[in-house]
Amino acid sequence: MTDSSARPVAVFDLDSTLADTAHRQHFLESRPRDWNAFFAAAPADPPLAEGVTLALETARECEIVYLTGRPERCRRDTLDWLAAHGLPEGRVHMRSDADRRPARFTKLEILRRLARDRRVQVLVDDDELVCADAERAGFTVVRARWADRSAALEDAQEREGRT
Repeated sequence: MTDSSARPVAVFDLDSTLADTAHRQHFLESRPRDWNAFFAAAPADPPLAEGVTLALETARECEIVYLTGRPERCRRDTLDWLAAHGLPEGRVHMRSDADRRPARFTKLEILRRLARDRRVQVLVDDDELVCADAERAGFTVVRARWADRSAALEDAQEREGRT
């Protein structure tokens, strides 16, 4: 049952929504992909002004929740990055280190779980497949189209379930 007295939830993705991953996408272009280096470089991600501004504005009326395809082993770096860039505090949902399902499955599962107890006002994500599946499930979506996309990153999100 939804708690109507609680503030609604706004769900934000991290990579290519709040964090600019362009400087580390080259780690995904080689075979095999260097996932350890890709995630190790995440603390150096510059913030994406459009995403950060939207998160700060949305936090005035919503509780912010972060939903990322990053593996759990990146939690400390992720929390430090969010704090360093002045983003609102909020729960961070990450995939388990061994979960290799596509992001559209893992994220929709968590969105549905969140919606059991709270009204999910919006999902902000750059992954077109995540956005399309969330809209089909009845969620309001803002597509984060303010970062440069990489074919290697898109392939990794869908085929390898790594981010």
